[in-house]
Amino acid sequence: MDHHQLTDLRLRDFQPRPSLRIAENLMPRSATPAVDAHNHLGRWHAYQQLGVWSDEHWRVKDVAALVRMMDEVNIATIVNLDGSWDDELERNLDRYDRAFPGRFISYCRIDWSTTTETGWPERIARSITDSAARGACGVKLWKDIGLRRRDEHGELIFLDDPRLEGMWAAINEANLPIAVHTADPAAFFAPLDRHNERIEELAAHPDWQFMHPQFPPLQRLLDSLESAVAANPGITFVGAHVGCYAEDLDWVDGMLTRYPNFAVDIAARIAELGRQPRRAKRLIESHPSRVIFGSDVSPPTAEDYAIYFRFLQTADEHFTYQAQEPPSTGRWRISALDLSPEQAAAIAGENARTLIPALRS
Repeated sequence: MDHHQLTDLRLRDFQPRPSLRIAENLMPRSATPAVDAHNHLGRWHAYQQLGVWSDEHWRVKDVAALVRMMDEVNIATIVNLDGSWDDELERNLDRYDRAFPGRFISYCRIDWSTTTETGWPERIARSITDSAARGACGVKLWKDIGLRRRDEHGELIFLDDPRLEGMWAAINEANLPIAVHTADPAAFFAPLDRHNERIEELAAHPDWQFMHPQFPPLQRLLDSLESAVAANPGITFVGAHVGCYAEDLDWVDGMLTRYPNFAVDIAARIAELGRQPRRAKRLIESHPSRVIFGSDVSPPTAEDYAIYFRFLQTADEHFTYQAQEPPSTGRWRISALDLSPEQAAAIAGENARTLIPALRS
């Protein structure tokens, strides 16, 4: 390639190979039985796009093969966040929880599609109670609350909406933990310009960019999460993706310090944690029982799990945080946390078994 060609090299074609000679402690298997507390095995995402439940849209086509892979890498249980509601919840329970006892637990979701019609708060509360009776092991709340869902008056619904008191009461009564994802990466709320570190990702997914008048600012979403956690001390909240704000671990640390009912998972955020490994390790050391493992890789693969195990269990530096190259989040590499065996075991599975009632048995 001559100089002229180099000056015209497109960013998406630039894939540098590091010249560093570094330690490689590959970890194809978790040192202790692990719990992937954040995964998507159902059909919920396809339903959101297409409005139909189709057998073609299961995230995992061969569940028995997935279980064999779990055995190989020492994943004891996967939490399926796609249980949905009503008959679809039953289908998830049949396909995963009941077919392979102990290997999967399914969380319900909430049908928010009728919030523009009066009576929606009562319907949501009844749905939670019904899902718990069917066998749901938790509740997944997604980022559409606050960003997109509107009420009968056309106003956005936030997690701290007082009309959700019935929902919180139903969750508390059923003793269900919540996996809550509010907001999104901070760069998604920043201008889409040459300074945005996620510009490649946002170019591929323009609907993930939230710096528009119809969306609230990031801080409003985080404030609503904190208000909900503070108002419901009897409910265990697991803030997905490192408390929904992996870019600011001081904020996450504050949440964990102020609210003993708040925990976080690391799903899809080792890219952020791995470029601040010393601060991330201090967070874990300050709150050793309230950080849990999750991958958010669906369908999960042994290669993806090995990256997470390496991140938790080694002191390796400057390695890729995704199997694909270039990685989807941003063009950087990460360093591992160098956790003690006890710390790694707690995050890998022990903390989840303490925080999620369905895993205790």
